[in-house]
Amino acid sequence: MRYGHLGIAGVLLLVACRSAPAPAPAARRPAASPSPAASETPARRPARDDSAAVGASAAARRSANADSLRARERRRTATPKVASRPAKSPPKQAAKPARTPPKITTPGAPKDTAGGGVVVAGAPAAQPTTQPATPGATTSVPGGPVVIRAPLPPRLGTGAAQGGDATAVARPSKDTLAVVSEIEVTRRAVEVFGDSIASPVPRDSTPAAAEEVESEEVPTWDIDVASYEQHARVERYVRVFSGPARDRIVKQLEHGSRYEPMIRRKFREGGLPEDMYYLALVESGYNPNAYSRASAVGMWQFMVSTARGMGLRVDWWVDERRDPVRSTGAAVRFLRGLRAQFGSLYLAAAAYNGGPGRVARGLSRYADRLDGATGDDRFFALADKGYFVRETREYVPQLIAAALIAKDPARYGIKLYALPPFTYDSVRVGPQTPLAAVAMAAGTSLAAIQELNPHILRGMTPPDKGMLVRVPYGTSVDFDSAFAALDPSHKVAVKRVVVKKNETLTTIARHAGVKVSDLNAYNPRLARSRSRRAVPGQVLLVPTPATAAGARSVPDPTIERHPRASGRARIHVVRHGENLSKIAARYGTSTDALMRLNRLKRPVIFPGQTLVVSGRRRR
Repeated sequence: MRYGHLGIAGVLLLVACRSAPAPAPAARRPAASPSPAASETPARRPARDDSAAVGASAAARRSANADSLRARERRRTATPKVASRPAKSPPKQAAKPARTPPKITTPGAPKDTAGGGVVVAGAPAAQPTTQPATPGATTSVPGGPVVIRAPLPPRLGTGAAQGGDATAVARPSKDTLAVVSEIEVTRRAVEVFGDSIASPVPRDSTPAAAEEVESEEVPTWDIDVASYEQHARVERYVRVFSGPARDRIVKQLEHGSRYEPMIRRKFREGGLPEDMYYLALVESGYNPNAYSRASAVGMWQFMVSTARGMGLRVDWWVDERRDPVRSTGAAVRFLRGLRAQFGSLYLAAAAYNGGPGRVARGLSRYADRLDGATGDDRFFALADKGYFVRETREYVPQLIAAALIAKDPARYGIKLYALPPFTYDSVRVGPQTPLAAVAMAAGTSLAAIQELNPHILRGMTPPDKGMLVRVPYGTSVDFDSAFAALDPSHKVAVKRVVVKKNETLTTIARHAGVKVSDLNAYNPRLARSRSRRAVPGQVLLVPTPATAAGARSVPDPTIERHPRASGRARIHVVRHGENLSKIAARYGTSTDALMRLNRLKRPVIFPGQTLVVSGRRRR
C-alpha cells in the first residue's frame, strides 16, 4: 500500500483534503460539502489512531502536504461547482427575511479576509453562489444569510491600501445558536461601513411633502370638550364629520395644518386656549379667501366694520381680512374681549358668530330660566330654549366635534397629514410696486408671492404708501440688491393715461394689452358719460400686463350687507373708539334708551357690534 506508512489518521487527512469540494470564488470562502454526511461532525477516533498520527514520520507529513498542495492547485484551476442539490439563482434584490429565521446548529467556519471582507458575527453562514457581487447590492440565498456588499474603504483593503468589495456575512459564534434578521444585519453593516448601506424603508412610507400626524400620547384639550362630548348636537356633528363629510373635513384639517403653528402661537400669546384654532375650521375651512353671502371675508370671516374696528385695513387695494397672520391677531383680540364680557368661552364663540348683542339680550331675557346654569353651560341652556338662530345654535357643537376628531383621528379611523408650515421673510417695498417685480427679485414665481400675500388685491402695493411684502423663507438676504438690478420697466406697475375725445375704454385696453375689466379694477371711481364712454380729460390708471396678471378678481371689499332690522328700526355698527355716549349723542337719544332697546345690562360695547338706535325695541 502506497501510503501505509502514514497510519490511519494520515490517510484520512489526505483523503479529506483531496475530496473536499472547491470553494465558490464569488463567496470568497470554502464551500459547504455537497453531501449531507460530510457536514456532520466526524466521529471520535480511538486514542491509538490519534497517537499513530502523532508518531508519523516527518517525511510522511511532507509527502501529505505536497499532495495537498497539488490538490489545491488543481481545484484552483478547475471550474467551481455548486452544491449537488439544484440551486435557484439568487434574486436581484434583497429577499424579504422569513418571519422565523432558520436556526443554525453547525459551528461557524473560519473567517476569510483574503479579499478584504469584513465579517459581521452573529448570523447564519452563507451558501456558495456563482453570481459575482455588485458593489452596493444586497443578495441572499434561500435558506442562507443576507450578504451585504458595499465599496470597501481603502483603510480596510489589502495590498497597497486599495479598496474592493466588502462582504458582510453573518456567522454564529462558537457553541452559540444565532438567529439574526435582515434589519439586524443591515444595522450592524451600517456600523461597519457607514452610510454606504441604506437603511430599510418602510413599505407604507409617506411622501416627504406631507408628514403623517400620529401620536401614541393620550389627547388633551384646553377647551372643555369632555363635559359636552355626549351632548346630542355634538354627537351628531361627530357622526357627520367622520361620516358623510369625512373627506371634506380631512382636506380642510390638512390644509389648516399649514397655519396651525402660527395660529396656536397667537392664541397662546393672547391668553386664549390654543384649541380655539378649530374655530377657523367652522368659519371657513382655513381658507384665507373665503367669502360668505353676508360679505364676511377671510379665514376668520370678518365683516368690514368689525375688521376695521379690530385695526385691519380694508379698502380697494388691500383687504387684511384675507391676511392669515393679521386676521388671526384681530380674531384673538375680538374673542378675548368677548370672553371678558360674557365670562364664558363658548358664549364668546356664539357672540363671535351671531353678535354680542344677541347673546347679551338672551342672557337678560332668560336670566330667571337658565336653571342655575353657569359658565359654558349657559350657551347650551340658551340653545336648548331655541333662542339662538340655527347657525349660532350649531356653531359651538361643531367646534367641539372638530376638536374631538382632529386631536384623536385614529379613534374615528382617520389619518391626517401635516403640510409644511406657513413660513416667510418680509421685505419693504415702495408704493405701486408690482408683485411680479417682487417675484423676480426673490427668484420665485408670481403664484408663490400671491399665496403669501392674499391681502394685496390689485397685483401691486397700494398707490398711497409702501408696505411689507412677504417672500419665501430665505430669499430676503439678497433681495435689495436683486431688486435694484431689475430693469426699470419691470418696476412700473401702472401708467397714467389721459382720455382723449371719442376714445373708448376698449381702444385704451387694447393698446395697453389688457382687458376692459382690468381698467375698471384699477379705476373704481371711473366717470362715464351718458353713452357709457369714458369722460374725456380724466386720468386713468392703466396696469401693465404683468401687474394685471397678479390682480385678484374679488368683489368690492367695502360692500357690507346687514340683516334687515324688524319694523322700522335703525341699525348702527359700532366702530373702533366709539362708546354708548357718543352713539347716543349722534342719534339724538340717551345711553339708557340704547341700553333698553338692545337689552344691555352694562354699558359695554365692542367694535362690529350692531345696535338698534331708533325704532321698535329688539326682541
